[in-house]
Amino acid sequence: MRTVTVSPRAKTLNDLLKRAKRSSLILQAADGQRFVLTSLEDWTAFEVGNGDDFDREVKATVENKKLMKHLASRRSGSKRIPLATVKEQLGIK
Repeated sequence: MRTVTVSPRAKTLNDLLKRAKRSSLILQAADGQRFVLTSLEDWTAFEVGNGDDFDREVKATVENKKLMKHLASRRSGSKRIPLATVKEQLGIK
């Protein structure tokens, strides 16, 4: 992902940015393609990158302590049901 600086003279786009500060927007192009415009001020995320070195990306992801803590918290709280049990309950072989 890259950052594009918006000129102060781009009135329409700056108006949309002001609206997105208050509430996220979905922008729809004439061809129907949709885009999300949202403020990143309070956004929490991680970026692996766009390089070809997958091993480096995996290492960067694993070293992201906040992400790993989040994943561990999601993993630890729920009861697990074996796939065979689910298939049996649904009558799937």
